[in-house]
Amino acid sequence: MTDIGSLLENAATLMITGMAAVFLFLTILVFLVSVMARVVPKEEPLPTPRTTSSNTNTSQATSPQIISAISSAVHQYRKRNTK
Repeated sequence: MTDIGSLLENAATLMITGMAAVFLFLTILVFLVSVMARVVPKEEPLPTPRTTSSNTNTSQATSPQIISAISSAVHQYRKRNTK
């Protein structure tokens, strides 16, 4: 049988080695991310095309019949599913 002290020493060595490896990996990761943040340029949003509001309102307006049908369907759904 092996001595319990030897087993605890091996366990502590393995734990410290693992923690050092994780710390080293995370340190390298933080360093690389900060370097990439400086090197890679920031992304600028694309300019939105300007359209006239009169064309948008008339071509995409919802007809009153569709609004009425949707309102009726919502009312029926709520009436059936009310507990």
